[in-house]
Amino acid sequence: MSYYQKMGHIPPKRHTQFRQEDGSLYHEQLVSSRGFDGIYTILYHINPPTQIKKMLEPISIKTELLTDYPLQPMHLKTSLSERTGGDFLEARVPLLANNECVLSICNPSKNTMDYFYKNGEHDEVIYMHDGNGYLYCPQGKLRVKKGDYVVIPRTTVYKMEFDENEVDENGNKVEVRMMITESRAPIETVNRYRNRMGQLLEHSPYCERDIHPPQELVTEKESKETLIKTKKGNFLHQHVYDFSPLDVVGWDGCLYPYTLSIYDFEPITGRIHQPPPVHQTFQSEGGFVICSFVPRLFDYHPDSIPAPYNHSNIDSDEVLFYAEGDFMSRKGIDRGSFTIHPGGIVHGPHPGTYEASIGKKATHEYAVMVDTFRPLYLTKQALDYVDTNYAYSWLE
Repeated sequence: MSYYQKMGHIPPKRHTQFRQEDGSLYHEQLVSSRGFDGIYTILYHINPPTQIKKMLEPISIKTELLTDYPLQPMHLKTSLSERTGGDFLEARVPLLANNECVLSICNPSKNTMDYFYKNGEHDEVIYMHDGNGYLYCPQGKLRVKKGDYVVIPRTTVYKMEFDENEVDENGNKVEVRMMITESRAPIETVNRYRNRMGQLLEHSPYCERDIHPPQELVTEKESKETLIKTKKGNFLHQHVYDFSPLDVVGWDGCLYPYTLSIYDFEPITGRIHQPPPVHQTFQSEGGFVICSFVPRLFDYHPDSIPAPYNHSNIDSDEVLFYAEGDFMSRKGIDRGSFTIHPGGIVHGPHPGTYEASIGKKATHEYAVMVDTFRPLYLTKQALDYVDTNYAYSWLE
């Protein structure tokens, strides 16, 4: 993040004495990015955050990549997926990955976690496809809702709790469903939408008002044994402490989890079809971009063709997660599906959709796109969802 927030009690000057009621010092912790050259936050703990009580055996989470899978357009039918595991961490199923990112689905059956989690090497972007809840971290309590991007900087200690017994407008129980993108580089707002001071510009499709940091500081002072699972390498490393990581009395800075709703993304339109960069929402430098496709008016040139033209991905693999609505250029795609169109193959609208789009005035779809700059590979787990007929669907 590029703008300043503060909560709770902090001293007037950083790196100076800040004492508790008994005269002992609070324990200052700097959480920084890009070494000491990026954005950062300073936390003030009641307990030393370095005091590990014991370590448990690491848990292997190595992901097997199918590097020899044939080059082809792909459809992962994850819309048919039921619960993928227990809690928020156990339910993660990685589907696509390379050295810069990991894309997963997460459909947990449990609403709570009895431990905290920390990704020690990736920023995370959770797209809340269905369900609502809260994220708890040292910077506070953050409300998360359906349609939110939840951006979590690496090394953030947090846990998720989802609303129980939630029903939709038809009275059906809401099942929590998420798409999760992990990023080797920090997740940032888009360069061309920021001025030299870091403020989002007037032509940006969203602004600071749409970005929501934690709303309430939750300080847990009592002693209690707490497990933190840290993802690093191909393992979850397990550390036990005698206190909660939420023992923070105050903090300030620019590094914190936040939400941005896809429903607050304002589309950019034109007389003729606009290319995907107008939908860009986040960037991961050198790794990928995330784009938001939202309901919008179609092109208004008298001879415009609203459906996208055929194009070759020379430099990127294109992943689309279909969230809601009527997907104009695709057939046989359901809510919750992924399509992957890798670099090296021409792709475009399905037969009949190009001509059928002429004269249409608007689209009513929501989709999340991840465009990577290096090839993505299917994981072994992804094979359970592969639509083997998708590569031939343009013959219909």
